Amino acid sequence: MEKSITYFEKPGPINTDAIIGLVKERLRESDIKYVAVASSTGVSALKLNQALKDLDITIVNCSHHAGFKEVNKTRISAETRAQLEDEGIVTFIGSHALSGVGKSISKKFGGITPVEIIASTYRTISQGFKVCAEITIMLADAGLIPVGEEVVAIGGTGSGLDTAVVMTAANMTNAFDMKFHEIIAMPRP
Repeated sequence: MEKSITYFEKPGPINTDAIIGLVKERLRESDIKYVAVASSTGVSALKLNQALKDLDITIVNCSHHAGFKEVNKTRISAETRAQLEDEGIVTFIGSHALSGVGKSISKKFGGITPVEIIASTYRTISQGFKVCAEITIMLADAGLIPVGEEVVAIGGTGSGLDTAVVMTAANMTNAFDMKFHEIIAMPRP
């Protein structure tokens, strides 16, 4: 099998449109039925949905947990979440699989937890790569994407999208069963 990987010179939202185009191209040549996307505000998820409307794909959005930036507030507005739902896109809001309460322990007492080491290891490839791993665990645990089936996962660095992979998700209790099959695109570190 021969596949190409697109590498971006810089990470970040400047790559969102290119990622969406590359994902659409990859989905057209496959039987993948699920796309997991990290879109904290929902803007990238809406853009992705617009581009993939002609495909038989289920898009599932993953946003930050309440309190990520501001106490008692989510990054995604109720209006945007409702718009996504009207488009058939479920948005999951929950604690990050690769930080969670461990981050709170590190902040309070110092040190680093094993889960944070895993997250940092994924970041050596790219921030978006870590995001792809994390959201697939979260969405699989919520029952929103299948375990044991290839999905496309899309993440980014800070905002927007800059990384896309084909992978098989795993639940948190079996996180090391997760498999990355293909890198569609990512920024060069």
